[in-house]
Amino acid sequence: MTFSIVARDPETDAVGVAVQSKFISVGSVVPFAAADAGAVATQSFANVAYGPDGLDLLREGHAAGEVIDALIEDDEESASRQVGVVGQDGSVAAFTGEECLDVAGDVQGESYTVQGNILENERTLTAMAEAFETADGGLPERLLAALFAGDEAGGDSRGKQSAALYVAKPEGGYDGRNDRWIDVRVDDHEEPIAELERVFKLYDVTLLSRAEPDEPRPLEGEQAEAVTEVLADLDFYTGEPSETFGTAERDALESFRGVNNFENHSITALEDAIAHGWAETDAEAEGETRLVDAVWHGLRRLPRL
Repeated sequence: MTFSIVARDPETDAVGVAVQSKFISVGSVVPFAAADAGAVATQSFANVAYGPDGLDLLREGHAAGEVIDALIEDDEESASRQVGVVGQDGSVAAFTGEECLDVAGDVQGESYTVQGNILENERTLTAMAEAFETADGGLPERLLAALFAGDEAGGDSRGKQSAALYVAKPEGGYDGRNDRWIDVRVDDHEEPIAELERVFKLYDVTLLSRAEPDEPRPLEGEQAEAVTEVLADLDFYTGEPSETFGTAERDALESFRGVNNFENHSITALEDAIAHGWAETDAEAEGETRLVDAVWHGLRRLPRL
C-alpha cells in the first residue's frame, strides 16, 4: 500500500527516496540512502534488512540488479516483497514479487526507479516517471513532483496517511559533517504529500545553503510596506510601515532571521529573496507563513551549494 521513487542526481551525486503510503510513519520503514553507496526503497511486506544490506552490497561494487538478486535469494518471503535500488554507479533495478497485492509494479528510467503496490491503477507509476523526468528544480523538487503526480493519477487505493523524503549527498548534512542532506517526514496527516512539501520548504530555507545573488534586489514601494506590516504584526518592528525599507526595517528582518534560524542566508540574500518571491506567494496567506513562503520562492532561483 505504498508508492515510491528512488533516484540519483549525477551532477551532485545526491541519491534519495520519496514515498507515500496508507501506513503510519512510512519514513521509518521504506527509505534508505547513503552518499557513498546509493539508495534503496523496501516496501510491500517490507524487509527492512534490505536497506542496510543493500547499501553494503552497493559499497562493495555490486550493480543494482546484482544487489536485488542477492537480497531476495535467501529470503523465503521474497514473493511478497517490493524493492527499488539505485547505485552511485548509475545502475538502476527493481523487483516486484508475484505475491504483492494488485495493482503492483515498477518502472525504470535513467537514474531512477518507481515502484508501488495496492495502487488505484498502473497510471500511478507512469505518471510518477513522467513527472520526475520533466519537473524543474533539483533532485528534491523532482522527487516531490513525482509523489504529487502519482497521487493525482490514482495513488494508493487504500488512501493516504504518511510520506517521507530522504536524500543523501556527500558532506550534505548539517555543517557538512555527514551525508544526511534532506530528512523530512510526515507520519500521520490527511494530506501527507502537501504537508511534506510544506515542511520541506521550511527545511530548505533553514538548513540548505544557496549561492549569494549577483545583483541583490532591495525591498521597496508597496512590497516594502507589506513586508514591514508583517514584521510589525510579528512584533519585530515598532515603527509605522512605509514604502521605504531602511535600517530599522532591515534590523527587524535580521531579528526575524535569527528567531527562525535562517542564518544560512545573509540579510542581503534574505531581502533579495523576499523581493523576488513575494509576488509568487498566496495573497491570502497570513503573517509568518507568507513571509517564509516568499523567502523560499525567492531562493529557489539560486543554485544550492
